[in-house]
Amino acid sequence: MFRDRVFNSGQWTAARFKSFVVSAIRASSRRWPPKYEALKEAFTSRKTNKKTGKMAMHYRCAVCTEQFVAADVQVDHIEPAVDPVKGWQGFDVFIDRMFCEKEGFQVLCKPCHKTKTNEERKARKK
Repeated sequence: MFRDRVFNSGQWTAARFKSFVVSAIRASSRRWPPKYEALKEAFTSRKTNKKTGKMAMHYRCAVCTEQFVAADVQVDHIEPAVDPVKGWQGFDVFIDRMFCEKEGFQVLCKPCHKTKTNEERKARKK
């Protein structure tokens, strides 16, 4: 795809350039409004945080259905940005998946997110 170009005055390989661009796209997706809409829909209530004793917003995990404070949940792409079976399919597919609408996101507690991520890694290795 990029093999016939020079990157960063010849200091970067095509792979390094791709990694840089993917990282920049991922960073910008953190501010994507539909992610916050998905988080807002997972909101359950404000109640006392057991760890701090202070009032905190709580969100329901889409997998285990338990309630967690914001620091203990993550907004996850239901379909991974890079398909674990097909692998990298190009920037068009990657961008479409990164910037999906709120229906493409789910709120997961950190343990459930870790489990899902590990399953995707196993699928990627097959």
